[in-house]
Amino acid sequence: MAEKIKLEILGLSSSQSQSGSFALVLGEVGSNRRLPIIIGMFEAQAIAIEIEKITPNRPMTHDLFKSFAYNIGYDIKEIYISDLKEGVFFAKILCDSNGKEFEIDARPSDAIAIGLRFDVDIYTNESILTEAGIVLTDEEEEITDVKQKSSKSSKPEPVAKKMEDMPSDQLNKLLDDALAQEDYERAAKIRDEINRRN
Repeated sequence: MAEKIKLEILGLSSSQSQSGSFALVLGEVGSNRRLPIIIGMFEAQAIAIEIEKITPNRPMTHDLFKSFAYNIGYDIKEIYISDLKEGVFFAKILCDSNGKEFEIDARPSDAIAIGLRFDVDIYTNESILTEAGIVLTDEEEEITDVKQKSSKSSKPEPVAKKMEDMPSDQLNKLLDDALAQEDYERAAKIRDEINRRN
């Protein structure tokens, strides 16, 4: 198995171009590498509720999973974003029952929502970070800090309608611009198009 790299949740933002989608931004602990993953509205809500420690009136699906696992003697050890195939991320929930360990396949969004409820670490591997990760330079982090302190009055530049027709150097510039504006969802789409060409 590849060496595991620990991730932390850095942010969750609504999609500006795709209704009902959200960008979940994970970051490598102690590094400036980011891993944006596009997730659905329900999973984003489940993650946000747990991050904010909000108790819903009735248990959500991921709360039900936690209750069920506890009551039958299963524990969650960690979440592992294990694979990336054709732009789709795959994850595993590492479980334990009386010393017997096993894995359950899951979508990363569900796995992370469950992992938050069990307060376990999230991991990935170098291959995924190399293929899908985005590295922020010190300059981009400074721009990000300045933009967070100032009001965001200007709208981000929209991605061209036909990204597949754009030259690679223009795509790389668009990626830099998206990162500077903290538009991780757009950055993820541009990154996917760049990776598709390689």
